[in-house]
Amino acid sequence: MATEGPEVRAVLSFTRLAPNKVRRVLDQIRGLSYREALMILEFMPYRPCGPVMQLLRSAAANAEHNNGLDRTKLVITQATADGGPVLKRFQPRARGQAYRIHKPTCHIVIGVRERADNQGEEE
Repeated sequence: MATEGPEVRAVLSFTRLAPNKVRRVLDQIRGLSYREALMILEFMPYRPCGPVMQLLRSAAANAEHNNGLDRTKLVITQATADGGPVLKRFQPRARGQAYRIHKPTCHIVIGVRERADNQGEEE
């Protein structure tokens, strides 16, 4: 996929979501156009869809405001979820024992780039 122009990124850090659950959503939208990705995220039933949709809109706003790119021509070129620090908590159990609870966090990065004009006509 040939794209032109600079890649514009938006980053969401320290989100209280498990990285593997966010990756399940990001794999569905990677490589799609901005509008297609928004439609898919709106109707997916998973919890990470809300923060990912908000981050995608932020990346599009960054591209439009900072670089003067057209939202209708944007394509998602990068979508990653890396693990962040894990919050460790303890739950009391029987006979004075403790059960460890891990609350994962993640860092989500979405990058968009403007697609070439002739690609929209071919698809």
